[in-house]
Amino acid sequence: MNSERPKATLRLMQLCSPMLPVGAYAYSQGLEFAVSSGWVKDDNTASIWIKGLLGNSLTSLDIPILSRLHEAWLINDKKKVLYWNDYLFGSRDSGELQAEEQQLAHALARLLGDLGIPEAIVWKKISRVCFITLFSLGVAHWKIPINDASWGYLWMWAENQVLAAIKLVPIGQTSGQKILSSAIEIIPELVSTGLSLKDEDIGYTAPGQGIASALHETQYTRIFRS
Repeated sequence: MNSERPKATLRLMQLCSPMLPVGAYAYSQGLEFAVSSGWVKDDNTASIWIKGLLGNSLTSLDIPILSRLHEAWLINDKKKVLYWNDYLFGSRDSGELQAEEQQLAHALARLLGDLGIPEAIVWKKISRVCFITLFSLGVAHWKIPINDASWGYLWMWAENQVLAAIKLVPIGQTSGQKILSSAIEIIPELVSTGLSLKDEDIGYTAPGQGIASALHETQYTRIFRS
């Protein structure tokens, strides 16, 4: 057995862990407004919201950009890293979503620096920075295959959304696990689709989330930061 493969898998589990100290638990990415407005009100609508975003925005934007950032880090092409980082940051179409990217990325940059990846440290001082930019750096540094990293990224995002739905809708723990189980059935195909996209096909396709996030900025009562 290749001794590096188990280590890479374990590093991916570390990057995707709910214990990763970046504060992702504080963000709902518009779900809180969707719940308060009645768009999401039960197990079924929570599942539709979460899997809809998985199949649209994350498949057509996050996954292909994760792949391109990973490739850029592997060949130390800083120009391409900056290009795709800026492309993704500009695609976050509310102030809250952009602030979330910045805060999560700065936290991950500090952590990766502490874990022995010196290239991450400079990103603590960059304002327009995305979480995926630092996530992909860790993926490249620890030699995690891009397919595995993409599966892990979608799983991590879905798990965080389900945790938010459990608090907000609310839904039960078992209902949350059922949503995650149904997400498992579609994630491999979504990753395959996302990784096959050409540059001109990459883009944000979830205006409902953008509207919810923008309106959340002035929502009267809030638990989450987005």
